Amino acid sequence: MTNDKIFKMTFSSIYPMYVQKIERKERDINDLNKVIYWLTGYDKDSMQQQIDQETTLKDFFDNAPHMNENAKLIKGVICGVRVEEIEDPLMQKIRYMDKLVDEVAKGKKMENILRK
Repeated sequence: MTNDKIFKMTFSSIYPMYVQKIERKERDINDLNKVIYWLTGYDKDSMQQQIDQETTLKDFFDNAPHMNENAKLIKGVICGVRVEEIEDPLMQKIRYMDKLVDEVAKGKKMENILRK
């Protein structure tokens, strides 16, 4: 899948897949939301608005209230690629979110996920 195709995907199409992954691993959906809020600065209402408006991933990240400055501490492999080596800033943000979701699904401690 090309970057452009990914960028045009809607957050509302991705979010239910994250929820399914979290529920399949018997994790708490509140933890899923917490990591998304932490990464992007969205809160419950503003994230729901992005879902309702069917915002693209590009616009979701472009309009994020505040990308967490500690996001650069997110390291590891997602989809066979090291997130810290991704050159495209938007793709890196998307993969940061994917990595955080994976860490929640794996049951990693929240304080470690949030890079405290």
